[in-house]
Order: sequence, then C-alpha cells, then structure tokens
Amino acid sequence: MELAAGVIPARYGSTRFPGKPLALIKGRPMIQWVYEAARRARYLERVIVATDDERIAAACRGFGAEAVMTSPDLRSGTERAAEVSQIIDNNIIINIQGDEPLLSGGLIDRLVEALQDPAVRMASLMRRETDLSLLADPNRVKVVVDKDGWALYFSRSGLPSEAADYFFQHIGIYGYRKELLREFCAWPPARLERMERLEQLRALENGVRIKMVETDHPALSVDVPRDIIGVERFLDEKGR
Repeated sequence: MELAAGVIPARYGSTRFPGKPLALIKGRPMIQWVYEAARRARYLERVIVATDDERIAAACRGFGAEAVMTSPDLRSGTERAAEVSQIIDNNIIINIQGDEPLLSGGLIDRLVEALQDPAVRMASLMRRETDLSLLADPNRVKVVVDKDGWALYFSRSGLPSEAADYFFQHIGIYGYRKELLREFCAWPPARLERMERLEQLRALENGVRIKMVETDHPALSVDVPRDIIGVERFLDEKGR
C-alpha cells in the first residue's frame, strides 16, 4: 500500500462565512474536527493544515496539528495544497476540505485505495441521495458518472434534470497524484469551471478522468453559519 499525505486548506476570509475554520461545533473549532478525523485514517502518513492566516495556524498548533503558512496570493484550496506538496515526500496527496466536520478516516482511506491503480490520477467521493427535494439546491453539487464510476460532469443545477429515484451528491474531498496536482494548478481556469464555480471541471476540460468512489457517509458540509445547527443535531443523534 502506497501511503499518502493529507492537506487541509483553510482560509479565514470566506465570503459567506468569515472565520469559518474557527467556528465552534460543540465547543471545538471546525478545523479541529476535520483534522482529528483525518488523523484517524490508516493510510495517511502526515496531515498538514495549509493556511494564510495566523489565527488559524495558532489555533491548529494549539490542539497539536501541523500548520504551514502559505502565500496570501493563492486563489484556491487546491493551489494551497499544491504549494504545500512541495515539502511532502508522498506521491499521493489528499486535499481535505476544511468544512467537512463529519469526515471519517475511512473515507480518506478509500480515496488512497482508489489511487493505488496507476490509471487513476485523480479521485473523489459521492453519495447516493434519495431526497429529490435537494436536487435544486445549488450548494449541493451533483455528479453523473459512467458505468465504471468515472465522472462525466458536475453541476450545481439539477443533474440528472429529471431524476426520479436518486442522484449522486458530490463530497468535495479529492485525491491526486502529486504531479497531476501541480499540472492542474498550472492550467488556467476553464470556461465550465467559471460558469459552474466548480474547480473540478478544470480537470475534465483538460482531459483528466476523475474516479468517483461511492459512500453512504452523510454529506453535511458547512457553507453558511446555519449549517452548523444541522451538524450539531446530527452529532447529538449519534451521541457524539
């Protein structure tokens, strides 16, 4: 098994939720929930928080995380992960979203397992969702795949447009081969990426296939402050 390194990009200046990584969930900052989940992955040798904000770095060091300061000029979490990959020896990099507090180490391990196949240079996660009322929610990114689980397209719009049974919701955690991560960040933002505001479309537009791994793990990311209520309710139901 080729082991990986995990990078958690975290920035303070979110437009919809400033200071989001430090928002408290049951008394602990969200970034701590994500970091501790990542540390439970069996196939990660190292987990690094990549941030351009000293407040986030200080909080992370306070609970024992490795934090690396990145350039304030970077445009995305992917670019932050690529910059930090320069100090990482592992050839598999897992880009872990800092707003997925319900992440499990097992999910990360499944991405590392997918990337053991030399034909897979990039992988991500999806969940089968049967609540079709969520199909119109632009904050829930949809993905359609071919019969072998390779992504065909991602969208914030309803996809498939007339789904009658389920759709696949994308869970925004990515695994990359290091060389692809660096190539990806060298490409200019693509047309579909700009239209949908979905960075992964840059890979598809440049001919890179994305292997999607299906999971039944709950997809409860935090996009706006009210999302924390749903996460805490879920944790209460699970006795955590």
